[in-house]
Amino acid sequence: MIKKFIDKLLGKATGKSAKGAKFGKREDVPASVHGIDPKLVDQRALDVVHTLKQAGFEAYIVGGAVRDLLLGLRPKDFDVATSATPEQVKNLFRRAFIIGRRFRIVHVVYGRGREHEVIEVSTFRAYLDSADAEQVSGNERTSKGELSSMKHAVDASGRVLRDNVWGPIEQDAARRDFSINAMYYDPVSQVVVDFHHGIRDAKKLTLRMIGDAPTRYREDPVRIIRAVRFAAKLNALGFKFDAKTREPLVSSLSLLQDVPQSRLFDEMLKLLQTGHALASVEALKANGLAKGIYPLLDLVVQRADDDFVKLALQDTDRRVGESKPVAPSFLLACVLWADVRQGWGRRLQPRGNQRPPTPFAALQDAVDEVFDARIGDVSGRGKLGTDMREIWLMQPRFDKRVGSGPFSLAEQPRFRAGFDFLRLRAQTGEVDEELAHWWETFSTADDDHRQDMIDAQRKAGQPKGSGSGKVRRVKKGDADHPASTSTSEPPEEDPRFRPVNEADDRGDDDGDDHQDHDPSDPPVQGIPPDGSAPAKKRRRRRRKPGGGAGRTEGAPPSSGE
Repeated sequence: MIKKFIDKLLGKATGKSAKGAKFGKREDVPASVHGIDPKLVDQRALDVVHTLKQAGFEAYIVGGAVRDLLLGLRPKDFDVATSATPEQVKNLFRRAFIIGRRFRIVHVVYGRGREHEVIEVSTFRAYLDSADAEQVSGNERTSKGELSSMKHAVDASGRVLRDNVWGPIEQDAARRDFSINAMYYDPVSQVVVDFHHGIRDAKKLTLRMIGDAPTRYREDPVRIIRAVRFAAKLNALGFKFDAKTREPLVSSLSLLQDVPQSRLFDEMLKLLQTGHALASVEALKANGLAKGIYPLLDLVVQRADDDFVKLALQDTDRRVGESKPVAPSFLLACVLWADVRQGWGRRLQPRGNQRPPTPFAALQDAVDEVFDARIGDVSGRGKLGTDMREIWLMQPRFDKRVGSGPFSLAEQPRFRAGFDFLRLRAQTGEVDEELAHWWETFSTADDDHRQDMIDAQRKAGQPKGSGSGKVRRVKKGDADHPASTSTSEPPEEDPRFRPVNEADDRGDDDGDDHQDHDPSDPPVQGIPPDGSAPAKKRRRRRRKPGGGAGRTEGAPPSSGE
């Protein structure tokens, strides 16, 4: 009674009026008003809705797909909301998987391989006041065991850690974030169910948060990033933030410190890989969020004006627009390349008497340093990190265009990503464009043409006037070997060259310990028999030790002495 009396004095709505304000008023808008073209609806999403309805459940296409359909766009993804629980949904489809802890949802999978499509099915959730939720002192990781038995839980700041309490459709609409994402489309009756004036906001091109914006950001701070993503995606259509939605963005930024780093990392990738990377960067700057969301995202915003990073962002947007796959490893490798290249060059600089490492070893050390400083343990040690390393370590291998190296490099699984990286380097003048053109031709040529390209590259690398393109190893017996060249007189400073029959002045005076040159001996290899070239060095003949006068003076005595 006292609480109701205070609420009445403060002018707060109570009872049914409060619930009505919170949950909105249901409006069933017919096709003649909303104008959605049913041909734009994906057949597999229709199949999911029909299957759920035939089983006796409510089912609607929901979220961004309805917004895009209202705007006359063909959605790329379709989500379905239903009154069926995750277990009931899973039992209705052959390939369905329950995922998530914070929000348990079902992925219904159609097709296989790259052609597969996932229809995400969520259960209507109840709208619960955070004051009524169970509270834990830690977060998702530190309180994992405690949260496993909870359906609705928050942390000390009011951030929702569990939200798996089911409820009616009007409560599900109230707990969604933006009004334009809280509409439900029934493809069977072609009626749009709208609780929070989503159709009106869509026509006015307004992004408006449902309920009290600061409270909604506190419940889930990731909504700050989602707001920027929607603003960037819809900016080309003229959508703008509602003032009450935009105002608390900056003041709520500190709430992201309590969000797990892995979730922020995933949200950053969504921001940069939805086909609006450049627009997202501009939206972050325009709304005062250029710093403070996630360190790696801060770096992307900081370097977005660099030619190399800007080209990478443009290339990512282009590929998404052409429905081509994009890999986060490629974009992040481009963003961090400046750090890798700087560390690489620093390690190759001589340091006193220390011998610098090989270029490849120096590059590996630079890559390790960048991972420790920029990526840390968040996804950097898994497949994403492996792909980034391969892209970077492939770059010096592109410089070698002879031998078998080009063949093996072109067969690498990540060759195309490495080549695209090289192409961007060429466009910014970091490497010669001829190098990128050569590899582009080589990658599409057959083996014979590839071998011709390698042969031509080898010939082009030989000194002028070297004759044929084949490299020949000069042997000692060949006429053009330096040792076979005839000279009239050997260098005086080299004591190995001596005139024929000249006594060795380093031996005894009588010359008995030298082997004289016999004209009948066969000519030495490489020296004409007429003796015009210097004679070979005569070997010192070592006499066997003997007794008496037969032993040379100063020689060690024989074992018999």
